[in-house]
Amino acid sequence: MGNLFRTLLRQLDSNARHATGVYRREVAEYEVLERDVRARAEALEYSVWLRRKTIDLADKEQPLSADDLALMASVGEQRAGMGLSLPGHQQLVVAHTRLLLREIDQATGPGDGDDLMRLMRWFGPQGTRGGEAYLSGYVAGQRRRMSLAGRVGMLAEALLADDPAASGLASGVGMRVHPRYRVTVIRVPGRQRPPKARREEITETLLRRRQVPVLWHDPAELVALTPEHTGEPADAATTPTGQERAQSVVQDITAAVGGTCAIGTSVGATGALAAVLAQARRVSRVAPMKSGQQHLHTMADVFVELGVTRLPEVDDWLRDIDRNLSRGPDLVATLDRYYQLDMDRARTATALNVHPRTLDYRLRRAHELTGIHPGSTRGVRVLSAVVTRSLARG
Repeated sequence: MGNLFRTLLRQLDSNARHATGVYRREVAEYEVLERDVRARAEALEYSVWLRRKTIDLADKEQPLSADDLALMASVGEQRAGMGLSLPGHQQLVVAHTRLLLREIDQATGPGDGDDLMRLMRWFGPQGTRGGEAYLSGYVAGQRRRMSLAGRVGMLAEALLADDPAASGLASGVGMRVHPRYRVTVIRVPGRQRPPKARREEITETLLRRRQVPVLWHDPAELVALTPEHTGEPADAATTPTGQERAQSVVQDITAAVGGTCAIGTSVGATGALAAVLAQARRVSRVAPMKSGQQHLHTMADVFVELGVTRLPEVDDWLRDIDRNLSRGPDLVATLDRYYQLDMDRARTATALNVHPRTLDYRLRRAHELTGIHPGSTRGVRVLSAVVTRSLARG
């Protein structure tokens, strides 16, 4: 045994005790693993075992055995049963890896180069195998204590946080991780926000019908992830696109929550979905809140409104115009449909179920109240932004 390995063995007990102290300070949920004297002793025993196993096997350049991996899986399963959340589990893994690397660094002397390289060669692949075993046990433990909807929510949360644990969580719920996703954020108005039991019911129905990861961030916001085709599958032409699947999900959700919602969507690669979610959420917050909404708004649809929200003085100006429009008969709804239909008078009147003369009156009234002609270039630029901001505020 080389000098570095002997040094690490001498420091093993003190390093393990120091590690448990760090876990207590840095991982808020670590207390669930030390709820009594026995649990505290088991946590310390596992910390000692893990370090000893690393030192012994790296010195001999031997892989983790099936029994070693089974023990790691059993610990992951036990901790899931004790109530450790996925973020808590990940924090522990990161803290353990960081501390072990620091212990190795501090124990390495000038003549320990060969031992250090041997340890590093072992640590990469075997650390991955051990982590996968621990996660598989954790997923098995969650399967017994959580509903399918709860576990799918964990998967969605992991995907949206760019967490590598997503692959293991996906297999635990009978799904697979796709290379690209369309992230769709559905924003629900306050009066329609469903209670917890209803949210779980909606989630379970979506899972049965659509088989996509979904997550309620809060009662006002549901996030759905629908796979995007990359062009590889031979049957891609006959398979629904990510947008089509997202629209099906939205249709189910709007029916479940009462019809009115605002929708924002964005597409990106797995491993970079945190930024995709942020963009879809920003879009949803400026997208119009409508009944029967099924249009998936992208940044291209609301780029003006996104810019306006960063300039409060401009937003206040648009709000003043909106207040003027509120003095007329259904002017916001009229202008919304007018611009949707490319200012086609006949189609707009038909869509609104009014006589063309009634439409003309409303357009004139909008001009009188705002000083801006709806059909002018300035009208399209200003009043369309006013309408979208008004509808986004519900």
